[in-house]
Amino acid sequence: MANIDLNSDLGESFGAWAMGDDVSMLSIVTSANIACGFHAGDPAGILSVLEEAAKRGVSVGAHIGYRDLVGFGRRNMDPSSTELIGDTIYQIGALQGLAKAAGTSVRYVKPHGALYNTIANDARQAYDVITGIKAVDPSLALLALSGAPIVEQARAAGLTVVCEAFADRAYNADGSLVSRRLPGAIIHDPKAIAERMLRLVAEGRIAAVDGTDIELEAQSICVHGDTPAAVAIARVLREALATNRVDLKPFTEVDHG
Repeated sequence: MANIDLNSDLGESFGAWAMGDDVSMLSIVTSANIACGFHAGDPAGILSVLEEAAKRGVSVGAHIGYRDLVGFGRRNMDPSSTELIGDTIYQIGALQGLAKAAGTSVRYVKPHGALYNTIANDARQAYDVITGIKAVDPSLALLALSGAPIVEQARAAGLTVVCEAFADRAYNADGSLVSRRLPGAIIHDPKAIAERMLRLVAEGRIAAVDGTDIELEAQSICVHGDTPAAVAIARVLREALATNRVDLKPFTEVDHG
């Protein structure tokens, strides 16, 4: 039986402004990427999500980002190495403290938004994030874009790297994600999403936006939690995987060598 992890970006509400249905999503996913306060999230809300994740046995990761609340961490930035290393350490450490209070622990790191996309190919910023992770806890896994240069860079630095695919995002032929600024970047049809992820699990392949097939290594599938139909999409995907005898389990419980 094949197995796969389902992850989602959670804990992104801020004060009176709600972002997604975290409680419902935690009943579906096996790993939760929890905001650390830089791109989204506030301490009380983050703690609440961590407590719910602990109650449900969902694996927890630090969803670190650029210091960009106004832009939701989706604006390109070029912090110095000193800044980025410090920001990485700070965010992981903050989440570790809240996680301990919630009765769980941080098991991995997944960068968010513009930081995620930048370090996929920018060796300097990738080095800074890798350095920050290792300074806190070198046993933390890094969740990264499948096929991107950072995968080998982080593995060469001694980190465990888990590759992910995006259920609801379109891909370019080179394996990069289609920019959110372009039409068709987000896929909204739950059935289409489920079908393409089933093929990915079975064949390791997915159709790019131009129709060509690309190969993707993936131990985890991300379903975004901030889209209007996020919970419905995640439920359909989980049911489709279970029906097709795909075992859902956190990647932190799988030996990645």
